[in-house]
Amino acid sequence: MDKQKAAFGVLSHLKKLGFEAYFAGGSVRDRELGLVPKDFDIATSALPDQVQKAFEKTIPVGVQFGVILVLAEGHTVEVATFRTEGSYKDGRRPDGVQFTTLQEDARRRDFTVNGLYWDGV
Repeated sequence: MDKQKAAFGVLSHLKKLGFEAYFAGGSVRDRELGLVPKDFDIATSALPDQVQKAFEKTIPVGVQFGVILVLAEGHTVEVATFRTEGSYKDGRRPDGVQFTTLQEDARRRDFTVNGLYWDGV
């Protein structure tokens, strides 16, 4: 299975479980440009522990920030819970996050491709 099919499977599974789930960022841009995305990031209403329970194989790479890697059909798909972020004392990672809605998640993102979402339909 290719990475795109694996990513669609992750997105579909989250939706079947009743969560909001969208592709976010570069994969949405690439799709709009007619390119095949190389990476797929998913933004979701599912909390990190819910993502981990929903899939057999996961890696909690940034669980404190709401980021879980899902291993699907030999590929990794980054799944991030909708969030707002606190200050950045180190300039790289937020001091804290609060899980929130799609609308609030969009507000925290810079006004570039990172703020693009697609529901996969």
